[in-house]
Formats: sequence, structure tokens, C-alpha cells
Amino acid sequence: MATPSARSAEAHRMGPPMGVRKCIAIVAHDHKKDDLLDWAGYHRETLVQHELIATGTTGKLVEGVLGIEVTRLQSGPLGGDQQLGARIAEGAVDMLIFFWDPLEPQPHDPDVKALLRIAVVWNIPIACNRASADFIVASPLLATPYERRLPDYEAYASREV
Repeated sequence: MATPSARSAEAHRMGPPMGVRKCIAIVAHDHKKDDLLDWAGYHRETLVQHELIATGTTGKLVEGVLGIEVTRLQSGPLGGDQQLGARIAEGAVDMLIFFWDPLEPQPHDPDVKALLRIAVVWNIPIACNRASADFIVASPLLATPYERRLPDYEAYASREV
């Protein structure tokens, strides 16, 4: 019988390696943008060392606060959440900072849920509020290469339909 560590190693594979410079996706709902901008300004020295990608309006605002170029996708309700999800699935995004508003209904709630779901599927770190974002950017793992483990989706991908 396999040991617990051998079983867990068999059930996972390694995802695309993250380098020292990470690709950090940044998203914020309208009522959370000020909080996100304050957070980004506080962590400016750390964030400017990485590649930043964001949905439309959030990206423009973050550029202004940090004074660096941010890759800007469409606004979330116009497809930006889905564009970001596609990049996560392609292995091009290393982590997601998403200040979402749990008290305000969003016209694109299904897209938001899909974005969070795909980030979990591909095992990237997700921060959904300021405290979790603080912990992520303060982690020593942020400044080192990192190989994330992925569940083995081979059986799912090769199933008969």
C-alpha cells in the first residue's frame, strides 16, 4: 500500500513554475476600489517588482496610484473577468487579488463566480479582502520561485463523452 505522501504525489502534478517576478491579477468591485487603491499604495514597493494585470477601470486606477504600466483587460462586466479567467487557465497568471463586494449585487455575478472557480481549479493564491492580500504580499514565497501542485485532471480530460 502506498504511503500518504506517495498517494498525494500520484494525485497531483506540477503547474507552470512561478518565477521570482509574479504575474499578479488585480480586480475590485466599484465599492471596493478605494480600499484596493489604498492597499496598492501601501504595498507599492512590492507590487512594482511584479507584472500586474487588471480589469479595465481597476487597472487604470492602479496605474495612477503606482505610476507603472498595468496590463488592462476589458471592464469586468464587459468580459474582463472572463479574459482574466482564460489567462489563469493558460498558466499566465500567478495570483489573484480580488477585492469583491459581498453586499452589493453585481450584474456579472456569474462571471465573478467563474473567475473565482477557475482560480481554485488551477490552484493559484486568491485574496478576496485586504487582510488576505496583506498576507499574500508579505509571504516570503512571493519573492522566490514557486512550483504549485495541481490536481490531476487527466482522467476528467480524457473521459469518454
